Amino acid sequence: MTVGWVLVVLATLVLIVLAIGGVWAYQTANRLDRLHVRYDLSWQALDGALARRAVVARAVATDAYGSSPPGQRLTALADIAERAPRSSREDAENDLSAELALVDATSVPLPLVAELADAEARVLLARRFHNDAVRDTLALRERPLVRFLHLGGTAAMPTYFEIAERATRTLVGQAGRRTSARVVLLDEDGYVLLLRGSDPAIDSATAPRWWFTVGGAVHPGESLRDAAVRELAEETGLIVDPGDLIGPVWRRDAVIDFNGSVIRSEEMFFAYRTARFDPSTTGRTALERRYIHGHRWCDEAVIAELVAGGEQVYPGQLGARLAEVNALATGLAPVGEREPEPIH
Repeated sequence: MTVGWVLVVLATLVLIVLAIGGVWAYQTANRLDRLHVRYDLSWQALDGALARRAVVARAVATDAYGSSPPGQRLTALADIAERAPRSSREDAENDLSAELALVDATSVPLPLVAELADAEARVLLARRFHNDAVRDTLALRERPLVRFLHLGGTAAMPTYFEIAERATRTLVGQAGRRTSARVVLLDEDGYVLLLRGSDPAIDSATAPRWWFTVGGAVHPGESLRDAAVRELAEETGLIVDPGDLIGPVWRRDAVIDFNGSVIRSEEMFFAYRTARFDPSTTGRTALERRYIHGHRWCDEAVIAELVAGGEQVYPGQLGARLAEVNALATGLAPVGEREPEPIH
């Protein structure tokens, strides 16, 4: 082979390497851009959750202390946390958490305890997603070749957000813990059966109405699947085999103010498809007869109409994720041994 051909081959190899490197650099830069977008959105969600906690903290200050110095201090700390710049936000939020931990739970109405616990739970979840976004972005940005080529551009390096989680444990210490098995019961057209209920501790004529999936608490010694099929039979009359349930596909952690008690509930959701039917009420317990007032088969549009009309639907993401659970129930999406995904 002549020297000319060797040069041509070498030049060709160099061009191929440069082309491959260029494609890799372009794809990596695009991936970094998407990761930074995810990071920005996760911070916006966390910032919103922290702001909501500050609002609830001010309400707690009013109910627990009124205009006394401790109430003024708690309100001031909530204001400082809400307005703090990112550089000092962690310290401000930790100060607020420490002050909330000192509040006597017995001086705060149960609904407000539940609201604060829900706000804290949302902060915890948002912080987890934010820190996951930080971890994934840093893992790519800190690779030597990525740093050498400056593929991250001028974007600032993401930073973790760490705060203590003490207020919920203190204020909701008296709340009962409960594990529930719930079923997203679907008909042949993909509509989900929702039951309409109200808090039995409030006069039924004035109590707000809300919509929820079939299900309830797991009894001692009972498995999640057995609890789910028992609740299906009690609340609707439908008899199914535990092995035919799909999931659990979702998990929801919530603090519920129900029947005069605050309940810390872990809800595990199964999916099941059946032909549409009218639920039977004969198997319902005395409590279920008091708080369940009706039912409706709903698609995403109907759920949106209910919410727009001022009625709560639980879980809150049910309408947006109805297509997802329908795909799982139809077998179009694999379930496998995956962990239940969080839903709120």
